Amino acid sequence: MIGALELGLLYAIVALGVYLTFRVLNFPDLTVDGSFTTGAAVAAITITSGGSPLLGTIGGFFAGVIAGVITGLLHTKGKINGLLAGILTMIALYSVNLRIMGKSNLPLLREDTLLTPLRETIGLRAWQSVVVFAVIALILKLIIDWFLHTDLGLAIQSTGDNARMIRSFGVNTDNTTILVLALSNGLVALSGALIAQYQGFADIGMGIGLILVGLASVILGQAVFGSRYIVLSTFAVICGAVLYRLVIYAALKIGFDPNDMKLISAILVVAALLLPQFGALKWLNPRSTAPKKDPVSAGNPGTSGPTSAQNAPHQEVR
Repeated sequence: MIGALELGLLYAIVALGVYLTFRVLNFPDLTVDGSFTTGAAVAAITITSGGSPLLGTIGGFFAGVIAGVITGLLHTKGKINGLLAGILTMIALYSVNLRIMGKSNLPLLREDTLLTPLRETIGLRAWQSVVVFAVIALILKLIIDWFLHTDLGLAIQSTGDNARMIRSFGVNTDNTTILVLALSNGLVALSGALIAQYQGFADIGMGIGLILVGLASVILGQAVFGSRYIVLSTFAVICGAVLYRLVIYAALKIGFDPNDMKLISAILVVAALLLPQFGALKWLNPRSTAPKKDPVSAGNPGTSGPTSAQNAPHQEVR
């Protein structure tokens, strides 16, 4: 279970990146399947070549940023559909990642990584390591919360809500789209770099289906904890990533085949999308069960609904 919590907190960084594109920007970005492996590949090749693990991790982050910028340019400047732009970048990154690693699997078991001091002092799969990973996830969450409340962050939110409206105020929506895609894939690549060091290897197939993991974390977390405020939404995303890993852990413990994990992930996403529609999670969101006030009677307590409004005398507008 501790291992599942650790992985959940590391994958929470992926979920935060997917949240930026999927919820804030309203952009279906599939680049993450490739940029995740890119971050792992850059970190792994840097470490095995004798470089600093910190430098490799930062390099993985910026490699993801570049991947996001490419997707953004294809969509905004090339006028390619956003979904197709992400798929094209993801496919291209498969070959790029092979070029970076030189082979399909790059082991890190005998190398010093960012997690080596943690492994030697506290030891992985211990409650203290869970706290360390939780602190990392919360720091990134707070940075995202702060950024989305800046003027630029508000412009990004408006781009996702109504791009035409925010363009009328002079905001360049192409730039905000590219920026969010760059930050999102940078976070995903950062998670890939950390998970490669946690697991002890970087593999060319480690990012396949990752978008499903990110979506499951975002949808599951917000279905349970709500999404009314940004601060709550980002916290829900982190909790959703942990909850997702715990569900996978429970499925393995009761005897499910590891090959069925993608199927279980898909079922989780479907369940998180459908259950709120049937009222199964209403007890977690008091606002959904509160009686709706009639707009007329709410504005004028002395009236009793549409009938009173219709009987009221019309006033002349001068």
